[in-house]
Amino acid sequence: MNLLRKIRNTGRVAESAPPRPVAEPPPAARGLCGSAQVRHVDAGSCNGCEIEIGMAFGPVCDAERYGARLVASPRHADVLLVTGPVTRNMAEPLRRTVAATPEPRLVVAVGDCALNCGEFAGGYGVEGAVSEVVPVDLEVPGCPPEPAKIVVALRTVTGR
Repeated sequence: MNLLRKIRNTGRVAESAPPRPVAEPPPAARGLCGSAQVRHVDAGSCNGCEIEIGMAFGPVCDAERYGARLVASPRHADVLLVTGPVTRNMAEPLRRTVAATPEPRLVVAVGDCALNCGEFAGGYGVEGAVSEVVPVDLEVPGCPPEPAKIVVALRTVTGR
């Protein structure tokens, strides 16, 4: 009973949400109605961006409170978070993943490697940046980008 009393007296302990993003969402995001099912695709990264995506969906940044939720299949996704330069072995699987995602879909390139191949530019196994393989709707720069920047991009998509 002591614990219940303490919980009742303390109330909710959480930071208030930052203001809504001012950026205009991509045209395809208008059909999402405030929530987005997100599928992460690693196209050949060093896993630095994956750690930051994990932090973005973790308890501190909590991207889920803004309507973004990770899903296990591209067939259930609205948004694809693509990280890393696209390697030769991942070019066709990335195209198939984008094709398997139902319309309206958005592709978000996360990290400098996804935008311009970063440290891997000119590598023998690199096909190119994500935008050279599939159309990209939104970009998140950084090596790796901070979880807050990833959350801002997802909030731009959901509008929350």
